[in-house]
Amino acid sequence: MSAAEVLSTSTPTHTPRSRPSLRFLNSELKIIFGRRRNLAGLGVLAVVPIVLAIAVRVSSPGGGDGPPFVSAITGNGLFVAFAALAVELPIFLPLAVSVVAGDSLAGEANIGTLRYLLTIPAGRSRLLAVKFAAIVISALVATLAVAAVGTVMGLALFGGGPMTLLSGSQTSMADGLLRLLLACLYLAAQFAALGAIGLFISTLTEQPIGATVATVLVSVMMFVLDSISQLSWLHPWLLTHWWTAFGDVLRNPIATDTMARGLLSAAVYAGVFWLAAWARFSSKDVTS
Repeated sequence: MSAAEVLSTSTPTHTPRSRPSLRFLNSELKIIFGRRRNLAGLGVLAVVPIVLAIAVRVSSPGGGDGPPFVSAITGNGLFVAFAALAVELPIFLPLAVSVVAGDSLAGEANIGTLRYLLTIPAGRSRLLAVKFAAIVISALVATLAVAAVGTVMGLALFGGGPMTLLSGSQTSMADGLLRLLLACLYLAAQFAALGAIGLFISTLTEQPIGATVATVLVSVMMFVLDSISQLSWLHPWLLTHWWTAFGDVLRNPIATDTMARGLLSAAVYAGVFWLAAWARFSSKDVTS
């Protein structure tokens, strides 16, 4: 069922002007989290921290070269959540966001409901705003799902207690959970910016799979460019360059300068590509 069909059956004729966007957002979220492929995607995201925790538990102690988070797992199970976020950062989490973003408008056009959706008194600008808000919420849910499963598995297999931060100092379990929440919020903001890119691409095509693949390729291309040392001058301008800064929440004090630059980068990307999507969609001749 599309957003147009949900709205047509649920929006009363006398709905006050201030309420349609909330009703619209609610229906959009129901569609996103009601689709089997999106639920399956969340399931895949949740499997990674489970596999990671079990693999570390059954492996020989002290082995492995992975990220610092992985080697710290045996000391405190909360590090499973951080390690899972790091492992899923290059592909899995961007893919989950790209699926939602790529389907946002291209999916409606593909099944022929976009034109009908625009007959509901929402307006193209409000439609884009609601679609983007749903992308942001889905990015936050995906990130929190990975962190929550990682936390549960880590505490179950390795226990909790005071955390030894990457800077060497110790902090309480409660502070560690707060730092994990900050990391999730930071990454959700980064993925929201990627979602804005996907929203723009979704205005260019009527094929949601094509929009999804294109968004993932943009993310992968940025990762590749960021790995080329000869292009160091370009790295600060890449969205993905700042994604790994979420690990700075495990330093004492938190390295806010790097995270602030990452948030600024995400805000610029989100603003530019949302405006590009608005410029494209507001002048687009919708025939589907």
